[in-house]
Amino acid sequence: MNIKDQATKMDAIVSQGAIVDAVKEFFADNATTSDYGNGGTSGKSEMIAKMENFAGAIAKVNGITHHHTIVDKNVSASEFTFDFDMADGSKIYWHEIIRRIWNTDGKVINEEYFNAE
Repeated sequence: MNIKDQATKMDAIVSQGAIVDAVKEFFADNATTSDYGNGGTSGKSEMIAKMENFAGAIAKVNGITHHHTIVDKNVSASEFTFDFDMADGSKIYWHEIIRRIWNTDGKVINEEYFNAE
């Protein structure tokens, strides 16, 4: 499986704001995530639920910018800026690196988020 192609496809979906769809399509069933070291998810279904809750709390997408992605063997690192107005009146502005480890089937088995600010 060509990991660079998979990362490019996933990043394109995330760039459109379809974060839940990206998880559904590209995560392995046993995938884990780590959120800035403050928790995470265990399993694709848990991540889907988390992303559905998050997406449902977004009132307005001000912008999603994909800066670039690098791939080395089965590891990719994608840089994004996310700018959201939330339904509770708060604002989210994240500039982050998303590091993914992929299996031989082209599915994400681990995803970690790093603050790029």
